[in-house]
Amino acid sequence: MNAIKNRLLTARSLWSFVDLVRHPEHLDRVFEIADAMADQHRDVIAKMRDHFATDPGGATALRERPRLVVRLDELSKLPTGSLGRAFADHMHANGLDPASIPSLPAAGELEFVRAHLYETHDVWHVVTGFTTDVAGELGLQAFYAAQSPGNLPLMLIAMGLLNTALFAAASREQRLEAVVRGWQMGKRARPLFGVRWADLWQRPLAEVRAMLGVEPFSAPMAAAA
Repeated sequence: MNAIKNRLLTARSLWSFVDLVRHPEHLDRVFEIADAMADQHRDVIAKMRDHFATDPGGATALRERPRLVVRLDELSKLPTGSLGRAFADHMHANGLDPASIPSLPAAGELEFVRAHLYETHDVWHVVTGFTTDVAGELGLQAFYAAQSPGNLPLMLIAMGLLNTALFAAASREQRLEAVVRGWQMGKRARPLFGVRWADLWQRPLAEVRAMLGVEPFSAPMAAAA
């Protein structure tokens, strides 16, 4: 039965890979690939857990396993320039609903790693300055790759660059610049895994970035990137 399940997961993830190469805007495929990898390669999640545990903040988060609860109506009332207001503006501008983000269980440390990264993805967008177009997503994945030993960011970068080579060569400068900067930013910044964003909503975004050692990405990106 496990062999059949693994074959089905492999087939589904391969289809998701092919579709994502052709249509990088189909972000639901990312969740499918992540789920398949998590089911088949728990050793990778364990390696990520061990890496995050080397940082005091990450170790505390793994032990206490806090969940991020987002109330956009409340965050939208915070002062302009605050982290919470910037996050709410980001979600509204991109038509994103926190309720659409998969709510994963987090009873154990390995489950929490996945759940926490899912829940905080768009906060990382805001803090790093990467937008939600293809170039911005690639830049953020490079940031993830610099901060974690997980394989998914590398796979998504590979898919994005393959899409660039086959279908969007005109966007290669913006996308490659984002990947390079994302890697550099991730290596220089403090670990973002385990940060209690809810405690920082009211603080100025610039202050939060300085505290975490993040120099936000601000290079212009083509609208078609």
